[in-house]
Amino acid sequence: MLSEDKTSHLSHVILQAVKKSSLVTVLGEEGRVLKEIKRVLASELAQEADIDRKVKAKLASYSRGLVEGSAEWEVLYRKTFEEETRKHAKT
Repeated sequence: MLSEDKTSHLSHVILQAVKKSSLVTVLGEEGRVLKEIKRVLASELAQEADIDRKVKAKLASYSRGLVEGSAEWEVLYRKTFEEETRKHAKT
């Protein structure tokens, strides 16, 4: 997870980028917009952490004993992470 300071910084960076875009108009108080950006960031990071835990548990259950950090583990982790991400996107 990101610290509150990092989340706040990212939120401000995102808001500034959105404000510079000609495709978007920010309506309402910037404080409320920043709060919503922080909420979305926290939600996405929590979901990613949950997927990470599931993937690691799944790989740990393999009978052939994959070593975390090995090339084979990295490939399977990436593949399984992408599969789990797709599952979450459907729900």
